[in-house]
Amino acid sequence: MKDLGFRRAAPALALFAAVRLLGLTVLAVWGAAAGSSPHTLLSARWDSLWYARIAAQGYGYEVALPNGDVHSNLAFFPLLPWLERLVSAASGLSHGSAGLVVSALAGLAAAWGIFAVADLLHGRRAGVFAVGVWAALPVGIVQSMAYSESLFTALAAWALYGALRGRWLTAGLLAAAAGLTRPVGAAVVAAVWVAAVLAWRRGERSWRTAVGALVAPMGAAAYVLWVGARTGGGLLGYLDVQAGWGNGFDGGWAFARFVGAKLASSAFLAGAGLLAGVALVLWLYRACVRQRQPAPLLVYGGIVVALALCASGYFGSKPRLLLPAFPLLLPPAVALARWRTGRAAAVLGAAALASAVYGAFWLNGSGPP
Repeated sequence: MKDLGFRRAAPALALFAAVRLLGLTVLAVWGAAAGSSPHTLLSARWDSLWYARIAAQGYGYEVALPNGDVHSNLAFFPLLPWLERLVSAASGLSHGSAGLVVSALAGLAAAWGIFAVADLLHGRRAGVFAVGVWAALPVGIVQSMAYSESLFTALAAWALYGALRGRWLTAGLLAAAAGLTRPVGAAVVAAVWVAAVLAWRRGERSWRTAVGALVAPMGAAAYVLWVGARTGGGLLGYLDVQAGWGNGFDGGWAFARFVGAKLASSAFLAGAGLLAGVALVLWLYRACVRQRQPAPLLVYGGIVVALALCASGYFGSKPRLLLPAFPLLLPPAVALARWRTGRAAAVLGAAALASAVYGAFWLNGSGPP
């Protein structure tokens, strides 16, 4: 059994912290030049405001738009606001600032979990590079925001690690917690179920396997049922709430029309960039299949990608919705691990710097909604 203590994971955690510190430093410099507040950008805009309001006042707030749509805070799952409320009560910080604390700790936990999975499958060096690539993604700045992506990725990575190691109670509980964090928690549940079925077929007939599989969906199910009861919409109540935000699953038709409109307009280059991005994501998933990743990772990564690319809604969110799809990064991490250290470090350093600059530009512009 590989040691997953701090000492083994320390290089990966140090790399993650260094990349995130670079991103925050560039954001601070950019903010000083632009007259913007990095703290506000990270903790008090877009979804972070909704999470902080839930932490402070609970559920029930909604905004009616002129077109008749209703944006209800019931669309946001409760685990992050619960943790914000807990940290705020213990520290005296505002709920938005508490969200930054939760995100920072969750980011480290996510990095550790990603390292654990990659180390288990491909060795320590690949694990370090997997964390580095994840931290240096173009939208990596979201890992430092009062958003739920870091928290969800931490829960997902450790649930998958538990499933791969046959630690079924841990995997089930973490999957349930992931289901209380984001709608895409269904991907973690599916991965745990697939792992449990495969273990059962191998003859591992432990009661822990059955209990873990039974517990896994309880978080998401509990929240969805509660929303249905609160809205009077029954089992479809949560879908109605999401529809008020313009969100739904249409197989990617709305996204395809959006890209097509870009290609047919003066924003042709933007449309071409979107096509290239989608092609890259699909190529990476194909590389995961060719790499023969364990079925739970393929199921998890596939569902995260499908929900991100095939859902309607605000298309600017799609890059950050793909942030939890860390199994896609294992093929490039393995490739980097085979390179000489200097060359690999140079490539990763350039990616981290580009991510930091893009993150500062992004947050000072349209940013992640």
